[in-house]
Amino acid sequence: MPARLTLSPPRLSGRLSAGLGARLGTGLSPLALLGALGAAAAQGLPPATVPGTLPGQASAQAAAPSPRPGAGQPASGQGAGPAPAPAAAPAQAPVNSAPANSTLANSTLANSTPANSAPASSAPSESAVAQPASPPVAEAPAPPKKREPAPLVYARVSTDPVPTVAPGTFLDTLRMAERYQAFVEAGGWESLPADLVLKPGARNPAVPSLRHHLTLTGDLPADAPPSDRFDPPLVAAVKAFQARHGLPETGILGRQTLAALNVPASVRQRQLAASANRLMGSNFPFGDRYVIVNIPSATVEAVEKGQVARRYVAVVGSPDKATPAVETRITDINFNPTWTVPVSVVKNEIIPKMRKDAGWLARNHIRILGPGGVEVNPTAIDWKGEKAVNYTLRQDSGFDNSLGQVRIDMPNRHAVYMHDTPAKSFFAREVRFHSHGCVRVGQVKEFVGWLLEGTPGPNGPGSSWGPIEIETGIAAGDRRDIKPVKPIPVAFLYLTGYATPDGRAHFRDDIYNLDSPAPPAAAAVPDVQTTGAITPRAAPPRAVPAPAPARAPEAAPKPLASKPPAPKPLVSKPETRIPAPQPAAREPAMLPPGLVGPRA
Repeated sequence: MPARLTLSPPRLSGRLSAGLGARLGTGLSPLALLGALGAAAAQGLPPATVPGTLPGQASAQAAAPSPRPGAGQPASGQGAGPAPAPAAAPAQAPVNSAPANSTLANSTLANSTPANSAPASSAPSESAVAQPASPPVAEAPAPPKKREPAPLVYARVSTDPVPTVAPGTFLDTLRMAERYQAFVEAGGWESLPADLVLKPGARNPAVPSLRHHLTLTGDLPADAPPSDRFDPPLVAAVKAFQARHGLPETGILGRQTLAALNVPASVRQRQLAASANRLMGSNFPFGDRYVIVNIPSATVEAVEKGQVARRYVAVVGSPDKATPAVETRITDINFNPTWTVPVSVVKNEIIPKMRKDAGWLARNHIRILGPGGVEVNPTAIDWKGEKAVNYTLRQDSGFDNSLGQVRIDMPNRHAVYMHDTPAKSFFAREVRFHSHGCVRVGQVKEFVGWLLEGTPGPNGPGSSWGPIEIETGIAAGDRRDIKPVKPIPVAFLYLTGYATPDGRAHFRDDIYNLDSPAPPAAAAVPDVQTTGAITPRAAPPRAVPAPAPARAPEAAPKPLASKPPAPKPLVSKPETRIPAPQPAAREPAMLPPGLVGPRA
């Protein structure tokens, strides 16, 4: 035993220095270290693996003269011989080492932190006490998830093939107005409780009133048995009522359905009469193919051979920017159009925005054009005033253009048209009155495909404008104008009440308040064009000077003066003042829905 100790003093000293550094690094005392080395050398056993090393790293670290800080140099019981094979390394591992030591060793090498202690009786406890806790590794924050765009949703539209307007709509609506006048004279229908809630099969004292109402309007058969139960036939009648009023056909008495049921018969009669008056004198050229936009319905109908081939949701003018009534023809389809900003939009919207944000025009790709089409720098304009209205503001074509990717041109004096829009979320709403007067069409590319049926496609005769051809033409990015093979009649109408040939009356909300009578205050305004009753009432105030009757007895020769006064009232009062209001009252009726245009 002593001979073995004396034969290798350099190795022991080297191992001692390396082991001492490692043990001191782990918090062991020098005495415990010397005892462990002596016992190992006396018994011919390999010393304990120094913390922070792997079994396969023993030979490499034994050959190194100076170990890395925080890592021990393992000793071999056989001297400085060749490194053991990796297969024998696990047999030299300490008895108390756990399978997780390899993982701990890897983390120790990476963080310079000691792992488990040597297999001495007191060493493990000291190492466990003195071992510092490794700091947790901060994980990189996960990249924010990209929010997927919501799927494009369109509001529900009726699938009824009967068009809103046909050649006989005027007479049908006029007859329906007379029928509802009979309802008014008979007392109309009772109002239902505002808090009425009915579920199928439920009983309620208000059900007989509901049955009476729906029987009058033709939604419930007249031979339906009386009952206070909300039975299936009554549910079907409620669905028919909802369809006639443009409401979701659920058969449930919701808030909107209950409000529509409680509209008095007199109001419904007024809607029918006013709509018939707006249709009077219309010269709309019905044909095999035409387009109808009913403004209160916010829908576009493509009518072919007397039936609705397609019906689309639309966004029409807001009450303060009403869509006018128009009867014209569709002459052009524009791909990738530019938008010339109306003067009213420049004055009321763009100028206030430029006062707050000088880069608004550039971000929205709107150019300012002066005389001759010369582009003007926005900084050269004084936005504190209203000089910008003297320039032309034009938005470049593109996906973010206010007209979208398609414009449907239709010459008219109001300069309105139908078009696409980048703000397609409005198409999902039930209330769609948000535009500046033009009509935005949902699924406009499909509508364009219907308009261009029969028109030669991009490859000339024999080709057509199908979905692929339309998408390809738009994707090219260039402005392209296409003329339908035949101009298609189109009408923007304002019908809050109308009748269809099947004997049904349809109603929509009077969003522009055109059906309501003028307020009483307006009657005091001396406007001859409004009503002819104003001029006769204005005569008594002018005759207030009562001296006239006193002069009458003084002028005894009335027979002489009787002839001149007689013709004066006939010529001046009845003929000049009375005929004037009559043509003014008939003029709105002769312009089909012309009332909407001037008030827009």
